[in-house]
Amino acid sequence: MNEQELTADEAKDRTDNRKSPFSEAFKKFIVADWAPYSDTPPERLPAADWTAARQDRLREAFPGATLVIPAGPYKVRSNDCDYRFRPHSTFAWVTGLGEDREPDAVVVVSPEATVLYFRPRCPRTDEEFYASSRYGEMWVGQRDSLEEMSARTGLECRDIRDLETDLQGAADLLVVRESDPGVTGVVDRLRGSVAERDDELLQTLSELRLIKDQFEIDELRRACEATRIGFEAVARELPNAASKPRGERWVEGIFGLHARHLGNAVGYDSIVAGGDNANTLHWIRNDGDLDSGALLLMDAGVEVNSLYTADVTRTMPLSGRFSPAQRRVYEAVLAAQTAGIEACRAGNDFTATHRAAIRVIAEFLAELGVLPCSVEESLSEDGGQHRRWMVHGTSHHLGLDVHDCAHARRELYRDSTLQAGMVITVEPGLYFKSTDLLVPEEYRGIGVRIEDDILITDGDPVNLSAGLPRHPDDVEAWLARLQS
Repeated sequence: MNEQELTADEAKDRTDNRKSPFSEAFKKFIVADWAPYSDTPPERLPAADWTAARQDRLREAFPGATLVIPAGPYKVRSNDCDYRFRPHSTFAWVTGLGEDREPDAVVVVSPEATVLYFRPRCPRTDEEFYASSRYGEMWVGQRDSLEEMSARTGLECRDIRDLETDLQGAADLLVVRESDPGVTGVVDRLRGSVAERDDELLQTLSELRLIKDQFEIDELRRACEATRIGFEAVARELPNAASKPRGERWVEGIFGLHARHLGNAVGYDSIVAGGDNANTLHWIRNDGDLDSGALLLMDAGVEVNSLYTADVTRTMPLSGRFSPAQRRVYEAVLAAQTAGIEACRAGNDFTATHRAAIRVIAEFLAELGVLPCSVEESLSEDGGQHRRWMVHGTSHHLGLDVHDCAHARRELYRDSTLQAGMVITVEPGLYFKSTDLLVPEEYRGIGVRIEDDILITDGDPVNLSAGLPRHPDDVEAWLARLQS
């Protein structure tokens, strides 16, 4: 990366109106008498034993090419305040770096080597140590040296300021365009054009992640276990939450506390929807009160430090007991989910799970008397009437992103067959809005979704989130035990 771009990156350090100038006396005083850095190398990342194989698969997909995969820069939240940094998922997969590592970094996979470029810490005698809010140790904490980062990742590491020079003359340069506009601009300038194959690189990085290695499966198990603990904390707190204004936000906060304590953060904005709010599919405002006679739909997942996330939904009666109408809807959704999970078998096509679940949904709607046609007509390509009450699909891939592998080609995702090592969600629902006049009055305002994270194997599907109860009797007993 050239000096002009580095200057632009650091511009806010020099234009910040809140900073006072540093006197010469201070400059001399601040750099003196600091203890030396430790000579003990940092621990190697658990993912580091798996990343070399991932890099080799990339080389096989792009023989002779030089692949540039940025972590991405900070993103502005407002004015001079940034969002908490999270690296681009492709960068995390290739390097094994998670949490908030490493803003502005780039990993380059070439035929000869994999090199990680980042901004190493400066000597404490440099002005950057105390003056840079982007890189300075006084502002963002102690950064790794090149040697320390290499010990963590098992990768050769170089200074990010050498990136552009090192890339000059590289054959067949490709870049993940969406990750870092500055790095993308460098690559475009070096090759003199925008390469159509950049999209192919992002697509391939999605497709290589469709089947998880054992490290990824174990991390998803950890994410599901942390999510179980978060849901149990919420269940204990429900009576207290129901007594407070905007109880949905109290619940959101309880889960978020456990996500930050047990992992990196929540994997996505939690949906905490009481009563009729559950019928807004992406309800993340979470500002409603909790009615003790209503249901609470909670869709939430912990993202562990490696950035793998769970994605689990449970629908709970705030009173501790389902009403007859609530139980009837809940049991229909549970039956649909059970059918969907049973279809999660290697060799089945990806949409088999949805077809199995949605048939149960359509049959229930016919039984309820709201479907304006036969079940078969509704399930046909020319029908779809059942989608008034479940407009979304039943499954998506899960991993580093909650909607993982989203850039994969359709023929390798939706139109593909399930394979051992894939992890997908199964999440049917029924949503009866309070304003839906087609629905019998006693069902209006009831929204139910049940979601679990399913590992495809060569045998039976494995429910990674099975630690949380699904059957209504078990849910009631679980609430009673945790609230006693």
